[in-house]
Formats: sequence, structure tokens, C-alpha cells
Amino acid sequence: MRLAARVLGPLTLALAVGACSLSGALGGGGKAPASLLTLTPDAAPTGEFTRAANAGQSVTVSTPVVSKELRTTRIPVRVSPTDVQYVTDAQWIDTPDRLFANLVAETIRRTTNRVVLDPGMTGLDPGLIVSGELQEFGFDAGSGQVVVRFDGALSTAGGTRVETRRFEATVPSDGSSTGVGPALNQAANKVAHDVAGWVGNRQAP
Repeated sequence: MRLAARVLGPLTLALAVGACSLSGALGGGGKAPASLLTLTPDAAPTGEFTRAANAGQSVTVSTPVVSKELRTTRIPVRVSPTDVQYVTDAQWIDTPDRLFANLVAETIRRTTNRVVLDPGMTGLDPGLIVSGELQEFGFDAGSGQVVVRFDGALSTAGGTRVETRRFEATVPSDGSSTGVGPALNQAANKVAHDVAGWVGNRQAP
């Protein structure tokens, strides 16, 4: 499904970028928007299935580390290297680190034959662990594009091997409250597919 973002409610958001300060946005003040955005996988759903994994062969996707500017449900706009603002009247249903982790896990589940476990189930067998840092997840005003940048790490539960890789995707956007969500969903799906391809053929020792 190529829907770039699912909107939970009527889409009546204003088209503007707000000049909110970073500290003010992180404080969570102000009126909530009429609609909330989320990420939806564009990989085809699998329907019902049964899978099994030997010891060390399952995959666990951890919630990535994020900076303070992403520790919010608002969408950041990088105006300059030292100036971060937020899109007016656009808000995620959850913080982007958790939304991105869920998207990556579901994309791996839909596009590979791997058994994907929730982080809360690691007592069973965490297997291969996907972790990392979500460095960028917002709109760059200078380039007129949304940017999703993820520094991923793939490791075994025992720490015997660690592999890192940087993933990045950009999609043009006007930076408006109606345009930036779909663009970010498209870019996030591109990164999620690349991560799934990275993980799919790995074998734990």
C-alpha cells in the first residue's frame, strides 16, 4: 500500500511552518492538532503464517536512540545548522523512534522469512539484534526535502559480532503539515526496506 501516511481524523490542518523554539516544542505545550500522523508499511501484508527459528536466528528490533529534537511527537524543520523549528499543526501519534522501530520490524516480517520478536520477548531468544541511532527524521528547509537517516547496528545476542551501516533516504516536500507526513513515510519505508535487505540473509554464528 503506497499511502504515505495514515491520518487519524479529518485533515483540516493549516499549511504553515511554525517558528516554535526547540525548548518550547519539547515542552509539549499548546493545542493538539485535529489529526495525528503515523507510519504505515508499504510492503505487501503477508496474511497468516507460521515460522520457526533455531537458536540465534530470530530478529529483534530495538527502539533507536534519538536526539532531543526527535524526542517529541512534532516534526522538526532544520532551518540552519543551529536553528530547529517545528511544523505547525502536524503531530505524530507516537514519537518517531518507536514508530520507526515498529515500521522496520514489520517490514522485515513482511519481506523476509525471519522470525521477528518484540523487544519485550527477548527472554525467549533475541537472536540478531537491530539497534542504532535515528539521526534525522524531519524536513530540511534548505534542500526542500525530508530526510531520514539511520545509523544501524546489527549484533548477535552474545556480542560476538557487530556490524554497522548508515541508511539514508530523502523525498521532496513543501514542508507543509499535509505534505511532510506522507513524504516522511515514503522515506522511512525506503530505509526500512534497506534495513530488511541487510538483515534478511544474515546468519548468526
